[in-house]
Amino acid sequence: MPRVTFIELDGGGKHIDAPSGWTLLEIAHDNDIDIEGACDGNMACSTCHVIVDPQWTSRLPLPSEEELDILDLACDLEPTSRLGCQISLTDGLDGLVVRLPRLTVSLPG
Repeated sequence: MPRVTFIELDGGGKHIDAPSGWTLLEIAHDNDIDIEGACDGNMACSTCHVIVDPQWTSRLPLPSEEELDILDLACDLEPTSRLGCQISLTDGLDGLVVRLPRLTVSLPG
């Protein structure tokens, strides 16, 4: 099982072994990581925004134009920002490190 580390707002890291094929959003929800994912992973919001550690960005598939458009709605956008619902963990991503942004934008309602 590949491992992913989520760096939380307090700076602490939570290391999680997760099944290949799960998205970072699914892994976060299953392990009480504070990522909202208001649209349930349908790429209709930016509330699963994560910041990928720069050493990992070249190992990820490039974001689609749709993902980039949705990321434009995110707070604390950084050059390595991605949507957690669009990154599936694979054996090749074993050791992936992502950081949670300080702010997210929630949908009204």
